Amino acid sequence: IEKRLPPHLLASLPRAIDFVGDIAIIEIPPELDAYKRIIGEAILETHKNVRTVLAKVGVISGTYRLREFSVIAGEPKTETIHREHGCQYYVDLAKAYFSPRLSYEHKRVASLIEEGETVIDLFAGVGPFAIQIAKTHENVEVYAIDVNPNAVEFLKRNIRLNRIESNVHPILGDAKQVVKERLSGVADRVIMNLPEKAIEFVEAACTTIKSAGGIVHFYSFVSASGSLENVKLHFIEAVEQCGRKVEKIFFSRLVRATAPYKWQAVIDAKIH
Repeated sequence: IEKRLPPHLLASLPRAIDFVGDIAIIEIPPELDAYKRIIGEAILETHKNVRTVLAKVGVISGTYRLREFSVIAGEPKTETIHREHGCQYYVDLAKAYFSPRLSYEHKRVASLIEEGETVIDLFAGVGPFAIQIAKTHENVEVYAIDVNPNAVEFLKRNIRLNRIESNVHPILGDAKQVVKERLSGVADRVIMNLPEKAIEFVEAACTTIKSAGGIVHFYSFVSASGSLENVKLHFIEAVEQCGRKVEKIFFSRLVRATAPYKWQAVIDAKIH
């Protein structure tokens, strides 16, 4: 598109594209809004496997962690099938949260699971953690919880698509309530991928972890004014307020940038 845009705007072109199935997702800066269809068509021409180009509209918000998109090129759709590490997922980006940027994290956590474990995914979405775990381990039980009805419907479809009906149990509901009513003291491992609010669910994680202890994968946001050490301290304090103890934090890292000077972080902790 070099010859189709004013030279002074070339520097503003999006430098990142997310691919979910045959959908490309970009962020169009305000100064390029008039040229978004040209940019979208250029992406279709360049990436032959892409059938739709979406532009982000606004930020991720609400209980279901959704954002709006506008179709700027190709087929007018937000639903696709995404493939990742040998798994397949039905995804509708307008109805359920999904991020291809967490692909490595899905595989990393799944690689840590041991046969015989019971895993609770407190915020499962369409199932990228839960399904990857069950697909790569024969003898695991995964309880996948989400409050978004659309996400749970896609989760159920994805469980059937990946043929792991006996290992993954989809549950619609608020994680705190579900744990309290059905899953107290059953988990060897808990996944808490809701970075903006996971700290509010530490009690649920502590409740579902077995009395002998277990592992928690805790996700949070870190800004330039904070630090990964602050995340660790807040998590340790929250666990202690629940009457349990962090025996060891054996891994932590910044997972990805989510905005200028803001990152998603993970800590893996052993709870006593």
